[in-house]
Amino acid sequence: MNIHPRRDAALSEAVERYIAKRPKTLELHGRAKEVMPGGNTRTVLYHPPFPVRVETAEGARITDVDGNQYIDFLGEYSAGIYGHSHPRIKQAMAEALETGLNIGAHHHREVAFAETVSRRFNLDLVRFCNSGTEANMMALAAARCFTKRKKIMAFHGGYHGGTLYFTHGASPVNAPYDVVLAPFNDCEGTRQILEKEADLAAVIIEPMQGGGGCIPAGREFLAKLREETRNRGILLIFDEVMTSRLGPNGLSAILGIEPDLKTLGKYIGGGMSFGAFGGRRDIMIQFDPSRPDALPHAGTFNNNTLTMTVGQVAMTEVFTPEACVELNARGDKLRNDINDLFMRYQAPMKATGLGSMIAIHPVGGKIRSVEDADQADARLRQLLYLDLLEQGIYIADRGFIALSLMVSDEDCSKLLAAMERFVDGRKDELSLSDA
Repeated sequence: MNIHPRRDAALSEAVERYIAKRPKTLELHGRAKEVMPGGNTRTVLYHPPFPVRVETAEGARITDVDGNQYIDFLGEYSAGIYGHSHPRIKQAMAEALETGLNIGAHHHREVAFAETVSRRFNLDLVRFCNSGTEANMMALAAARCFTKRKKIMAFHGGYHGGTLYFTHGASPVNAPYDVVLAPFNDCEGTRQILEKEADLAAVIIEPMQGGGGCIPAGREFLAKLREETRNRGILLIFDEVMTSRLGPNGLSAILGIEPDLKTLGKYIGGGMSFGAFGGRRDIMIQFDPSRPDALPHAGTFNNNTLTMTVGQVAMTEVFTPEACVELNARGDKLRNDINDLFMRYQAPMKATGLGSMIAIHPVGGKIRSVEDADQADARLRQLLYLDLLEQGIYIADRGFIALSLMVSDEDCSKLLAAMERFVDGRKDELSLSDA
C-alpha cells in the first residue's frame, strides 16, 4: 500500500464517526465475540472496525440496531433479488407451512419446480441441493466420474463457494481437488495449460466473476474455451449461481455458449436455501437411483417444501422473464451513469459488471482480471463504503452492488448522488499524489 497520509487520516476520521453512531452495534459485537470467532459466522459479512447488524428489513430498506436506515443495494450478494418481505413470497411461505416443511418423501411441488428450472435454464436433467457450494461440488464430482479423470481447471479470481475459493489463489479451506489455475480472460495462456494437462475432467468458470469483482469473461474467451474443452473431451461447467439472474435464461443464453453442466443457486429458491446442478442427460443420468451403478447424492433438505414452493412462485410469478429484463436494464443504466460520473470528475475509479450486478473499483484503467482489480488501494474501498453508509446507502465493503426488484429508479438516483458527493468531496484522497 502506497504512503498517503491524507487517506490514512480520512479513513481514521470515518471510522471514528462510524463507531460513534453505533453504540448498540458495538455492544452486540462484543457479545458476539464471546460465542463466535471474531463475532462472526459468515466471513464476507465482517468488516472493520465491526460490522453492521440489521434489526429490520422491508422492501429495499434496512434498519440497523442503532436505528440507522439504509437503501439496500447489496441485495444479499445477489441472492436477495426479491427485496425484503416481498408480499407474494410471504404468501408462498405460508402456503408451504400448510403443506409441511420436511416430509421425508417425494411430493408434487419438487416436480413442478424442476420443470420450471430445467426449462428456463435449458437443462436436460436437474438435481437440487442446498447451496451454490454444494451444486458446484456435485457438478465436479459428476464430471470426474463421467470422464474417469481427476484434475479440475479453475481460474484466478474465481469463486465457486466456500470450499472452491480462488479469488486470491487457492483458499486453505478448499476441498482437496487437484486444481490447475488458469489466467482469466487469457485465451492463449489458458489454451497452453489445456494442452499441457492430460488428466483434466472439467473446467469450471463463472461467465462473469462475481466475488472477483464483477469482471465479465469475454465472449471470444468463452467461445474458445468451449471449443478447446469439447475437442479434448473435457466437460465445461458454467457456474451461474450468480450470473443466471442476468438474463431470462441465464448469461450463457445471452452469450449463445452452452456448457455441458450449469450450476445454480441463491435467488432461484425465492430467498430460501437453494442450489441446483444440471445439464446434459448422459452426464446427469449417473444420479438415477434405479441404476445399479448410480452415483449417490444425499441431502436432507434437497426437496424441502419451503424452497420448492417459494422457488416455484418466485420464478413463475415474481422474477418473470419480463421482470428480469427490466431489472437488468436498470442496472446497466446505473453502471453507465456511475462511469459517466467518474469520467466527469476525472476520478480514478471504475464500475464493472453486467446488468443488475455492479462492482465499484477505486482504480483507473481497464479491469479484465482480478489482478487488475487488486491495484486498488484498500483504504479507498473502505472509505467509499463508510461514506456511503453515512449517506444511507448500503453496499458490500468490497464495492459490490446487486439490485433487487424493490430498488427503484429514485433509489438509483440517490446512490448516484451519494457517489458524486464522494468523488467531489474526496478529491484529495483520490489523488494519486499526497502533495
